[in-house]
Parts: sequence; C-alpha cells; structure tokens
Amino acid sequence: MSSTFAGILFIGTLLAALVLTHRPLGDYMYRVFTGTRHLAVERVVYRLIGVRPDAEQRWSVYARSVLAFSAVSILFLYGFQRLQDKLFLSLGFPGVPGHVAWNTAVSFVTNTNWQAYSGESTMGHLVQMAGLAVQNFVSAAVGIAVAVALVRGFARKRTEDLGNFWVDLVRGTVRVLLPIAFVGALVLVAGGLIQNFAGVHEVATLAGGAQKITGGPVASQEIIKELGNNGGGFYNANSAHPFENATSWTNWVEIFAILVLPFALPRTFGRMVGDRRQGYAIAAVMGILAFASIAVLTGLEIAHNGTVPQAVGAAMEGKEIRFGVPNSGTFAAATTLTSTGAVNSFHDSFTALGGMITMVNMMLGEVAPGGVGAGLYGMLVLAVITVFVAGLMVGRTPEYLGKKIGAREIKLASMYFLTTPVLVLVGTALAMGSPTERASMLNSGPHGLSEVLYAFTSASNNNGSAFAGITVNTPWYDTVLGLCMAFGRFLPIIFVIALAGSLARQAPVPASTGTLPTHRPQFVGMLVGVTIILVALTFLPALALGPLAEGIS
Repeated sequence: MSSTFAGILFIGTLLAALVLTHRPLGDYMYRVFTGTRHLAVERVVYRLIGVRPDAEQRWSVYARSVLAFSAVSILFLYGFQRLQDKLFLSLGFPGVPGHVAWNTAVSFVTNTNWQAYSGESTMGHLVQMAGLAVQNFVSAAVGIAVAVALVRGFARKRTEDLGNFWVDLVRGTVRVLLPIAFVGALVLVAGGLIQNFAGVHEVATLAGGAQKITGGPVASQEIIKELGNNGGGFYNANSAHPFENATSWTNWVEIFAILVLPFALPRTFGRMVGDRRQGYAIAAVMGILAFASIAVLTGLEIAHNGTVPQAVGAAMEGKEIRFGVPNSGTFAAATTLTSTGAVNSFHDSFTALGGMITMVNMMLGEVAPGGVGAGLYGMLVLAVITVFVAGLMVGRTPEYLGKKIGAREIKLASMYFLTTPVLVLVGTALAMGSPTERASMLNSGPHGLSEVLYAFTSASNNNGSAFAGITVNTPWYDTVLGLCMAFGRFLPIIFVIALAGSLARQAPVPASTGTLPTHRPQFVGMLVGVTIILVALTFLPALALGPLAEGIS
C-alpha cells in the first residue's frame, strides 16, 4: 500500500510541476524566438560562421541550412571518434571502429542517441564532452528551430520567409538549453551524480572479485541527455547506474527534465499564433495520451499474471530496486513518449504487453509530448490531417488556424506520416528475412520479432532506447539502423519546413459558421482519435505477430 501511495505521489508531484512550469517557460520561449535583440555572445557566433542574423530565409533555404549543418556535424563527429586514440583524455581507448563511428555520429546528430557500444569502455572524456554532449545540445536545438519555423508558417501571411535557422539554432542553445542544463547539472551533483575527469579505477566487489569503473563528467552530460530528449548514457546501464541516477528524487528530476520543454512548447505555439486556446488544446491532447500511457504501462507491470509477480506484487524483473515499478514505469513511458531513449529499467524484461506499450508510444510518432520541438511539429501535422478528415466528413474545405489545407498541404502531411512506418516495417522485414541477422537474435518466436521491431521503431522514430536481447553491434545493423535514423529524422523535417513555407504564403481565411473550432474539447477528442487510429491501422499486424501474440499465449 505504501509503495502504491509513493507511486501516486511521485506521478502527482511530477504532473503538478509540469503544470506550474507550462506557462512561464512557454512564455519565455515565445520571447526568445520572437525577439529582435541579439545577445553579445550570439553576435560573436554569427560573425564566426558568417551569418547575417537579421536576414530571413525562405523554406528551401531554411531546409538546406538544417541539412548542411547536420551533414557537417556527422562528418566531424565521425572523424572525432576515429581519431580518438590520438587525442588527450582518451583514457587509452583506441579509435572507434568505422561502422560503430558511423552509427554513433548519425545517432547523436539526429537526436536519436542509440548506442551500440558501452560508453564507459569505448569513449574517452574528450569525445564524450566535445563530441557527444555538444550534439546533445545542438540536435535538440535543431528540433526546436524546425517547430518554431512551422509555427511561423501558421502565424505569418503572404510571405516567403520563415525566420533564420542559424538564429533559431543559436538562441535555442544559448538562451534555453544551456541555462537550464547548467542549473540542472548542479542539482544532479547535489543528488550524488559524479562530475570529474577520473580515469579507470579497479575496485574490489563484495563477492571478492574486481571491477573496473570509469569516472567522468557525468552530471553535466546527464542533464542535457534528458533535457534535450537525447538519451544514450555515459554508462552501459544508462539511468539505472547510480552514477547517472543516484536516488528516487534524482529519478524524479530526470523525468521532469525529459518532459518540461515538450509540454511547455504548446504554450509557445499558442502565443505565436495569437490564440492561447490553440496551445491549450495541443497540450491537452499530449497530456491525455501521456497519462493513459503511464497508467496502462504501470498497471500492466503491477498486475501482471504469474506466480512470481503475484507473490512480490509486481513484475520486478529488469527493474532497478531503488525505483520500483511506479518510478520505472513512469520513466519508461516518458522516455518512449518523447524521443529521449534513456532507460532506468530493462524494457526487454517488461511484461509482453507492458513492453508493447513502450513500442506503441514510439509508433504514435512520439507526440505525447514528443521530443523537444519534434513532438510539437509532429502533433501539428496530425492536427492538419485531423481537420482534413473533418472537412471530408462535412463536405467543406478544411482550415486550420485560418489556413486552408489543400492538396499540397495534405500531401506533405501524408508523406511526413508515412516515412517512419515505411522505415520501421521494411527494416524489420529485411532483418527477419536474413538468416545472418536472425542469428543475432537471442530469442526466437514472438519475443524475438518484438526485439527486432523495437530496434527499428526506436531508430526510425529517433528514440534511441533498446529492447535488448539482440546483438546490433554488427556492420549490417550499424549501417542499416544508421540509415533509418538519418531518413527518419531529415525526411520528416524537409516535409515540415515545406509545409511551413506553403502555409506562410497563404492569406488568412476568415472564420465562418462552417469553420471547425480547433480549441474545443470536440477537436481534442478528434485529434486523440486520429492519432491512435492511424497507428493502429499501420502497426497492428506487426504488433499482433510480436508482443500481442506473446502476451496472450
């Protein structure tokens, strides 16, 4: 009973904190991305990269800027890893193998942070700090910038301009991510996380053996890993490791960091389009889906049938005993509902149906609340599809926020939605159809399929968490999953920016008696329904062969 009460208190205080920060943080980001004044440090950056900060960009230029910045980042991070053994603070580690370096470079630049390696035994401190942690900041800032560009598309009229990507990138990093991460790192250090440049230490275990433990700047990397919805981890055990997540209250802080920016961005959206009610509607959809996920996932892990789970009161396999089921279930839901990918429990050891919920969270498009920026623009694309469906039902040209949703807009929205399912299902089929890749599965039957399906779902949705139980550190998996990450990130971004450009060129359409109100509960319910139905129609056959078949067997 006390454990149940503690779980309710944990989730309740988390919800209260998100509600309290929604307005001030959302309003702050509104001022950040609509202000005209540039900070001194920002002007220095603009001069160094040769950017005119007051020059606006068309959607095609904005998109090219995103792609160019990301391509250079991948090349730099790849080379950084390959030359690791020639850099200081390498801890004596060799250069990272080519296929692993490719996979990791794409992973961190796309905000996926999938890791096919053990961080503490593969990456030195310099690569962790100047390579991986830097991408934790800027890849998250890219997501925010793209979301802001789409919102400008709704807010502006008769223009080709969507803002300046380089300004949005720098402001998101300097004014939003860096200050919060600095304070958060201090909080985590106070909570017991380590922050040093120590090398490898050999310590005696209780069983009389020896274990090698690597120190490092963990707290500073941990906070941006969660705040930027990055994922990954300094240690292979990720956020189940006491150096990354020391106590129950640091676990609370990390979940709060995962959710705080995505839940505040709808407020920024409402302010930018001049109607706060629109922001509340989007936040309500995100909140409904997130609460349902946390409740169902935690309930499945607590009430699972079986002799051992019933004896101990929950399915504790794969759970860190410091956190228990409520804290672990909430973390698992939060990390898969966003594009974070961090874990404090072993998803492969969840119950069959509990593990399915983590997959469904990603298959929703990670829009509840989704990744930093990516969740907002994903939800807005779903809103466009929803008003289009509603328009077909009543025989009226659909409109959203005063903009007509015509053939071009719905084609872009459809291509956005179809990109990830194609990558997930085709990738899973290729892996299951190859005898060599099937041999890397530690499990057969429905659970084995679930492991492969989870891997491609995680990579293609830029999540980064792993179901485990499958050896993915092979040239084939590293290459193919890297391609899924790249296409799963950049194709949707291109479609979103193109949609923003199409919307910005339009003149606003006056509301009439036939206009669907998009700020009322009716629309909130429709958007929730469309989100769930689209996922069900797309992924149900694959889920039926994997976790559903295992769960009912």
